[in-house]
Amino acid sequence: MTSTRSARRPAAGRARTRSRRPRRWADLSPRQQGLLLTLGAVQLSLAVAAWTDLARRRPDQVHGRKAAWAAVIAVNWIGPLAWFRWGRRR
Repeated sequence: MTSTRSARRPAAGRARTRSRRPRRWADLSPRQQGLLLTLGAVQLSLAVAAWTDLARRRPDQVHGRKAAWAAVIAVNWIGPLAWFRWGRRR
């Protein structure tokens, strides 16, 4: 007869799987929290700079429609970088 306790243990040689629960802020180390805050601040700064630059430009200084570029800038990291690379006429 097999005990209930031994039936719950994972089979030998099989690694335990991690929980599928999403990580919470409190689960992160202080270093990870600082890194996330820094990356978030950089991303937000890029977006604000891109939207400000777009708002100050005349339509003839923009490749395409300003409304479309405003939406593109909202895409994380890629949008603001795309604006500074391809959206502006020099």
